Amino acid sequence: MTAIPGAPPARAAGLRGLSFHQCLLAAFLLITALLGGAAVQAMFALEHVATQGRQASQDAAGLTTQVQRLAERTVAMERSARQFLVLDDAGLRDRFRAAWQDAQATQGELAPLLADAASRQLFADWAAQAESAWAVLQVPARARPQALRRLTPLFARLHAINEALTAQSQQAMDKRSDAVLAELEQQWRLISALVLGAIALAVLLGLSFGHWLLRPLVHLEAAIGRLGDNRFDQPVQVRGPADLRRLGRQLEWLRQRLATLESDKTRFVRHISHELKTPMASIREGAALLRDGVAGPLTPDQAEIVRILGDNTAALQGQIEDLLRYQALASDSQQLQRRAVDLPALLARVVDDQRLLWQAKALQLRVEAQPCTARVDGDKLAIVLANLLGNAVRFSPAGGVVRWVLQNDDRLLRIACIDEGPGVAPEDVERVFDPFYQGRHQAPGARRGSGIGLSIVREIVQAHGGSCRLLPAERGAHFLIEIPHEKTD
Repeated sequence: MTAIPGAPPARAAGLRGLSFHQCLLAAFLLITALLGGAAVQAMFALEHVATQGRQASQDAAGLTTQVQRLAERTVAMERSARQFLVLDDAGLRDRFRAAWQDAQATQGELAPLLADAASRQLFADWAAQAESAWAVLQVPARARPQALRRLTPLFARLHAINEALTAQSQQAMDKRSDAVLAELEQQWRLISALVLGAIALAVLLGLSFGHWLLRPLVHLEAAIGRLGDNRFDQPVQVRGPADLRRLGRQLEWLRQRLATLESDKTRFVRHISHELKTPMASIREGAALLRDGVAGPLTPDQAEIVRILGDNTAALQGQIEDLLRYQALASDSQQLQRRAVDLPALLARVVDDQRLLWQAKALQLRVEAQPCTARVDGDKLAIVLANLLGNAVRFSPAGGVVRWVLQNDDRLLRIACIDEGPGVAPEDVERVFDPFYQGRHQAPGARRGSGIGLSIVREIVQAHGGSCRLLPAERGAHFLIEIPHEKTD
């Protein structure tokens, strides 16, 4: 990037030391990290709930299997015991003992899954009933018929305990399912709060970064607009990323350079205009002496030449004086003397001052004005109205209508001047307020103007903080002035 003469070195820390695209990338990375962190946390929470769900499912399957196995071992024990008491086969008693040991192993696997006090009591009762059944099998052979009657209530109690263990297993599975559901609901609330918080924080960060990054662009746009309007009074100050601040310093250097060139141009025009006035006055005075016959009588052809010379000299002197007035107004337009001004009365005075001009062309002036008193510079605003009226009178056809509309609300004053002339060519609209620019449509038979009247209008209106526009119209020219103001009582 081109170095700026006299520009101070950039001093920035943190984000201010980064360029615009680096700051934008940092903002995106920060927001992405924030949302990614929320997503990872949600993933871990869901994985935790899924693990608990799988464990609960495995425990439920284990409970169901072990309870069923315990019931099956109890049936096997009862069958073996009854057969032993009837057949007196020692192998059947061994089978009872094997089924009993298998049932004890099954209880050992059930015990960690059913760790409540009621389940422990059931396991103890089951063991006591099994011990009693084993004791019955130890009676002598002659007492075994009576042992069968003693065995029946013992196994009935074992079956009842098995059913109770089945119910306890179902309750344990229900509790674990409820716990998993509660954990899932808690994790859902946590994930929802985390995601919503992350989104809200991401939006806040996005808005903050957007404001911080776009504010310098707004300042740059405003500064470029002021430079385009030849307003060099406000320094260009841009804060934000390093490259935008560097661009702001370039614009500030450009503003100073343009202000210097504008001052040099104004001084040159003023000096050359003053230098031209003296010989121009001498030429005009000489032409007048010749026309008056001081140097002797003139032939008709010589008199016509002297008349042409005098008319064009007067026209050139008038343009020089207009140029001097423009330079004076341009340099003085920013110095406003605001006071309470009756705007309809000011407009009426301007119209009356040019009465001879618009009556000479048989024009009709129509004024539609709302009562309004505002704090403005009345003298400079009168110049604006006079230039607009003079422009309308110059371009209006004989017998035409020039209409003024003055509207006012609490904060904005609108002044419109509408004529029935040839209007402004489309290619001239963008430059109609430029100094010394003359459009393609000119008043028939009239001397071409200096092209500074509308420039003066824009200078004074912008000094008031307002705007001056040329609005589209089917016929003629429609100028609209808008000036913010404070109403007075």
